[in-house]
Amino acid sequence: MGAEAGYGKQVEVLGGLLEAFGDAAVVLSYEEDRTFAALSLNRFGAVGSCRLDWRGAEVLRSSPAFDGGELRKMLCELAGPDELVVLFWGNHMVPSVAVEAGLVAAHADAVLADCYECWVYLVDSGVLMEFQDGEGFTVGRVPQ
Repeated sequence: MGAEAGYGKQVEVLGGLLEAFGDAAVVLSYEEDRTFAALSLNRFGAVGSCRLDWRGAEVLRSSPAFDGGELRKMLCELAGPDELVVLFWGNHMVPSVAVEAGLVAAHADAVLADCYECWVYLVDSGVLMEFQDGEGFTVGRVPQ
């Protein structure tokens, strides 16, 4: 089975989060996911199977925390409430979601509740946040 065939098959995992976001959230198609990944995640190398290689990138912040409070704090510092955010999950079967930063901040605990890793791409700012359970987060500018 190819990546496209498996993408987004577990949207139910996002049920509570999508309910909290309401109509403001857009569940991305495979093509939309890959377009945003090309602008963000894919501009980094990989370390292991799920971590980004931040060498050579401008790292803005890092922390050992992996919780909603830290995500909320970073979003409030780095993004305006109306900035478009794309949420990528470590499991490709769970579809990516586009939503405003203010909503992500308001529901930050729910964003991180059921995942071990995720990436938060601030589209207008060109900033990517990587959250890894047990390792915390790294925030930096996406390499051009």
